[in-house]
Amino acid sequence: MAPWTAFSGNPSSVHAAGRAARRAVEEARGEVARALGGTPGEIVFTSGGTEADNLAVRGAAFAARHSDPARQAILFTAAEHPAVREAARSLEPFGFAPVEIPCDGDGLPLAAKVEERLGGTAAVLSAILANNETGVVNGFIPDLSLRSRAAGVLIHTDAVQAVGKIPVDVSSLGVDLFSLTAHKFGGPKGAGALWVRKGVRLSPLATGGGQEAGRRAGTENVAAIVGLATALRLAVSRLEAEAARLSALRDRFERGLRAAIPGLRVNGTGAVRPDTRRLPTATSAVFPGVLGEVLLAALDLEGIAASGGSACASGTTKPSSVLLAMGLTPADARATLRFSFGATTTSGEIDRLLEAVPRLWARAASAKGAC
Repeated sequence: MAPWTAFSGNPSSVHAAGRAARRAVEEARGEVARALGGTPGEIVFTSGGTEADNLAVRGAAFAARHSDPARQAILFTAAEHPAVREAARSLEPFGFAPVEIPCDGDGLPLAAKVEERLGGTAAVLSAILANNETGVVNGFIPDLSLRSRAAGVLIHTDAVQAVGKIPVDVSSLGVDLFSLTAHKFGGPKGAGALWVRKGVRLSPLATGGGQEAGRRAGTENVAAIVGLATALRLAVSRLEAEAARLSALRDRFERGLRAAIPGLRVNGTGAVRPDTRRLPTATSAVFPGVLGEVLLAALDLEGIAASGGSACASGTTKPSSVLLAMGLTPADARATLRFSFGATTTSGEIDRLLEAVPRLWARAASAKGAC
């Protein structure tokens, strides 16, 4: 990224500096397309996953209704990230009907409920590929894509958590729209992309210039785009080895927690379907007898960073809507913490967690009992 951070060339300019910037952007576009199994013309660069999700949901909704005024229902699963959920709800004042599809105890959408809603009024369905709180991977995306296509409904998947952690291929998934963001696989914050299947029409959120084939106006952030593409290439190249390493660390952490904390439960571990898969990068666990925010504060004082659910919603004391949709009680949802693992996580850090977390949990549980 360094050569481009102070580079003055505008990718839309025809002078030499502009042409150099354009080449960098287009090379990055090709690299991202190859990693996803798409083509360069299907990649739209954005400011991150939130914008990509909003462009997918809102852009597809308006375009679908333009083609068929009856298409007014916006379907999204109960396990969606707030970027999707709130984008769907924000369309209500424009005459759209946001419809939440319930999920099972593992956070996977109920197929029968999806089928019920894929009628003549549905405009778009959004189903997350890997949940940002529990790490549960939705293996039913290809099936949902087939059902959606048969009903003439566009399908979007928020793949922000999945890219760079598990193999992804847009053709195999069968989706029409696919969101990602750079910082989830080691790239810069503030850079993302939306893959748009060739032939799918979107109404742009930002208008003005003709950048990104008219789908997202605004001068491209060349340094961030180059960083996104480079980080994605590196993440894909080491994906298999990293997945095995992190899975082993995560599993050791969870075994240690279960052995040390009576009644601890790990979310998304096959409550309904024994074959439920999770990302190797997250543990979401219910710590009985404590408030999550109390345990979080204790961990933070010891230099351990965790979260109560989605990192994007940190600071709120409301129980996670995803966990509630999975059937957890409000008390259990508020007693849930999420630990995330990545390229910098070491075995020594797992040792430290297994010493600190049970000790701090016991202190918090006893203090609550004393009150």
